[in-house]
Amino acid sequence: MANEQKLQEYLNLLKELENDDECPVKCTLDIIGGRWKLRILLQLLKKDIVRFNELKRGISEITNTMLSSSLHELENDRLVKRVQYNEMPVRVEYSLTDYGKSLLPLFYEIAVWWNKYCERI
Repeated sequence: MANEQKLQEYLNLLKELENDDECPVKCTLDIIGGRWKLRILLQLLKKDIVRFNELKRGISEITNTMLSSSLHELENDRLVKRVQYNEMPVRVEYSLTDYGKSLLPLFYEIAVWWNKYCERI
């Protein structure tokens, strides 16, 4: 976790921003935010390589269309790698890129925050 000085520097930076479009948090949430993307990324962090139906089983209530769309967006943002094998039937595998894997510390900090939150309520 960041030390107090870094956190204060970041808070000062936030106060100086003219609008939210310049905010790194807003920009990050534009990429990984939404109902499904974080859950997809979490599933991909758990395993090195995952096929579409495996992802679908691991994320209850997501539709095929939404999973496909979210994976496509994550691939365009270079967080997810898609490999298609020219076999019959076609086999497609998904994995995290190095950028995607670099989200692990963020997930860890979210989990730490959640544990502290649960202790207080």
